[in-house]
Amino acid sequence: MPAIAAQKLQPVLSVFWREETLSARGESFTGRLYVPAEVPDNAGLVLHLHGGHFNSGSPAEGQAVATALTEAGAVVFSLSYPLAPVRRFPETLERIYAALEALARGRNRWATRGAPLYIAGEEAGGNLAAALAMMARDRGGPALAGQILFSPMLDACLGTASLRDVQAGPVGCRWADGWADYLGTPERAAHPYAAPLQATRLAGLPPALLISGQDDPMRDEAAQYADRLGQAGIAVRHVEFSAPTRWPQAYADAAEEGSCLCKSCGEIAAFYERTAPS
Repeated sequence: MPAIAAQKLQPVLSVFWREETLSARGESFTGRLYVPAEVPDNAGLVLHLHGGHFNSGSPAEGQAVATALTEAGAVVFSLSYPLAPVRRFPETLERIYAALEALARGRNRWATRGAPLYIAGEEAGGNLAAALAMMARDRGGPALAGQILFSPMLDACLGTASLRDVQAGPVGCRWADGWADYLGTPERAAHPYAAPLQATRLAGLPPALLISGQDDPMRDEAAQYADRLGQAGIAVRHVEFSAPTRWPQAYADAAEEGSCLCKSCGEIAAFYERTAPS
């Protein structure tokens, strides 16, 4: 593994992070680079996309999830991506895809040249990660070892039972507002990169790990997407934690014994092991 300037890294439990920059297509992409205290020789490199509802969130708010991804045995770049409505679909996704390409090209800067590349995200970030997997497949882009989706927002219809359980109506809720800000116009929801759950072609995508909870508004979307990936022949595992998970605080609090993120670390580590190149 390359030497990493530890004196500039900030400690979080057994993980260190520092502000980092990627350059691609004449642009600079900022974010946080997370490194485990002991970096495995075969560590993967993860592009993490923080949570929120397309119009909210930041790498700082995604620290707990990024830390869990790192503690499981990888180097993680948590990207500060443009928020809606300042940037909308597809521009937001195109910019993130450029960052993914830059990360893949320069992976030996933080890991090894042959390090497996993953994408991960929670909530809106889970949507963007799923869409990136489709884009990479369709464009012959960076080869992805896997995708890790935490409670992903995959369907703009907002019609699932798990959303009804939290009384999320078609208007006036943060999910609906986020979708409206991200899409701009309703017809964009028909594009598979915008709403991956509506995609009709899922074959050829990388292996997937989906994590949700019984009291999670995105529970049904995660379950449906896992089922559809499996039907398309994709290796997929869906973990649904028992209530109460304290969603969405479960993704904001540092992992503690028995918490969802603590349990997720083991699942993520096993996923890294299953999908690492032989």
